[in-house]
Amino acid sequence: MTDFCLFTSVRYDVALKDVPGSIYKHAGWNYQHASPLYMMDLHRDRILRAASHWQWDTVTAKLAGDQGLAMLARLVEESVGSLQATPLRVTILVSRDGSIDLQRAATPPTGLDNLFPRRLPTPGSSTSPGETAVLPRYTLMVDSGLLPSSEFTHFKTTQRDMYNAARQRAGVLPTDLKDVLVVNQHDKTVMEGTITTPYFWRRGRWVTPPVSGVFSPGQGSGGQDGTSRRWALERYAASPSILF
Repeated sequence: MTDFCLFTSVRYDVALKDVPGSIYKHAGWNYQHASPLYMMDLHRDRILRAASHWQWDTVTAKLAGDQGLAMLARLVEESVGSLQATPLRVTILVSRDGSIDLQRAATPPTGLDNLFPRRLPTPGSSTSPGETAVLPRYTLMVDSGLLPSSEFTHFKTTQRDMYNAARQRAGVLPTDLKDVLVVNQHDKTVMEGTITTPYFWRRGRWVTPPVSGVFSPGQGSGGQDGTSRRWALERYAASPSILF
């Protein structure tokens, strides 16, 4: 299959420009760059890993290194414009020939504590400083079908028929605050949500389905290595674990 694009959706929020020099020293790239783009380095990395897997050499050459990251960030900012005051979700679509398309949509405002939590709160407890203050918004359902893992479940692409089918089986509409947990056909473990990264409270800690560093059939849960997931794992806010 060649008629697909790689994509990722990044948050544009002018409040992120206040992160450098703030209390959010653990914020990574956003602490080092006064940028309105949320975790832009991780979004670039996920596209780059997918491009390397499919040997899209034009894309890897274009996005590699500090220069590639700076180019992509500049492209997104210029497409939004300097007068944008409210948050946006900017979807970056990358084609095999290296062309980049951008789509913009409004997204709700949220505080920096929610974007850069030091830890995830224990279920049922009151929120402490450094924890995300956002209450769960989605109702989760388990897919009645089983999904084979593939390159298209490991990497984020526009080939999403399997996720659309899972949502259709569950009767979930695009406007519903619901998501469907897809289940691996091979071992019946949780792979991921169709539009979310799930975390589960198990034995006193938050866990999320494991994902292999590179695509390999039978390795990991078969789901995607999302940007917020990678950020949480690198800061020990969650751990990978097989989930049935």
